[in-house]
Amino acid sequence: MSRIDDLLARLAPDGVPFRWVGELARVGTGSSDRKDATPGGRYPFYVRSRDIMRIDSFEFDEEAIVIPGEGGIGDIYHYVEGKYSLHQRAYRISIYAPELSSKFAYYYLTAHFKRFIMLRAVSATVTSIRKPMITEFQIPVPPREVQAEIVRILDGFQELEAELEAELEAELEARGRQYAHYLDDLLSFPDSVQSRALGEVIEDLRTGLNPRQNFTLNPPDARNFYVTVRELDGFGIRTTAKTDRINDEGLARIQARSRLRVGDVLFSGTGTIGRTALVAGEPVDWNIKEGVYAITPINDFVVPRFLIHLLHSTPVQSAILAAADGSTVASVSMAALRRVRIPVPPIDEQRRIATILDSFDALVNDLSTGLPAEIAARRQQYEHYRDRLLTFKEAPA
Repeated sequence: MSRIDDLLARLAPDGVPFRWVGELARVGTGSSDRKDATPGGRYPFYVRSRDIMRIDSFEFDEEAIVIPGEGGIGDIYHYVEGKYSLHQRAYRISIYAPELSSKFAYYYLTAHFKRFIMLRAVSATVTSIRKPMITEFQIPVPPREVQAEIVRILDGFQELEAELEAELEAELEARGRQYAHYLDDLLSFPDSVQSRALGEVIEDLRTGLNPRQNFTLNPPDARNFYVTVRELDGFGIRTTAKTDRINDEGLARIQARSRLRVGDVLFSGTGTIGRTALVAGEPVDWNIKEGVYAITPINDFVVPRFLIHLLHSTPVQSAILAAADGSTVASVSMAALRRVRIPVPPIDEQRRIATILDSFDALVNDLSTGLPAEIAARRQQYEHYRDRLLTFKEAPA
């Protein structure tokens, strides 16, 4: 930071001017549609996502910043140099003012544009933007020497971050393969280990309720979570601001059918078959959708955490999928699930295996520890330094 501070003290001691994007750049949309894309085409085709498509013709030949006009607003930015085509609902910001670097403007937008958009939103999210929302955004215009130094630093940060992230993701993938190997290895048993139908080693198997026939989702007084397949996360339940909610009456009506209790194993029997979670604490403010099954193991026969690992193993998954029906939306009935055979080693052996596999699972999947948290920390560190570099004192008018 000292190099930037020295440059600003020497070249802009009173601060830097802020200018409207509309004064500095051409702003507009493209005219292409996704149907125009050509796999392996000659030119990049920017649509409304992080993924870049290809096309055989180009609309622009320039240096520009591309952002979506719908979806991913404030989260997706592309820096473009050369020939490209653009979706009709994506925007290009092509800087023509000689006093502003396009790459500097790109970095400033990634740091500050989303906050600007959210302040102008009337709801919690912005689903689309219009041209004035871009042209009325203000960008600082420090001396070009300062812009060049900031771009050099951030380019270096981004390159380093990409390398570190690639290394961490490769490590994460390797650990995932290692977990899968140990999962199948530890859960492969000799013929001497007894095999039993799932229904023989559980007390009960039941499901929740479908809201369309039984209650209204997200009423004004809703405060309880309504857990569907998407919230099942291995051993936990991941809820977000987008998770549906139900009121106390709806919660009670589901509980009358699901009868959830601590130690139950949740299993997705429809859609994405095989997702799991463990009911680790008293379910006082949530319940499950129809199609999410609650399995209550008989503790003398099977350990819940062992059962979850077993449900993720290749042989048991294959048996479950073989028992699924062939309808458009895949599903396995509770009756069919009861008939799936699983190995049942002694309880002490189940606990030993579960402890080993738990450690691998935590390393691969736990967002608060392990490699995913390290990847998130790297991103946060980069954003911190980027935001510091792109914060300026405004010069008096």
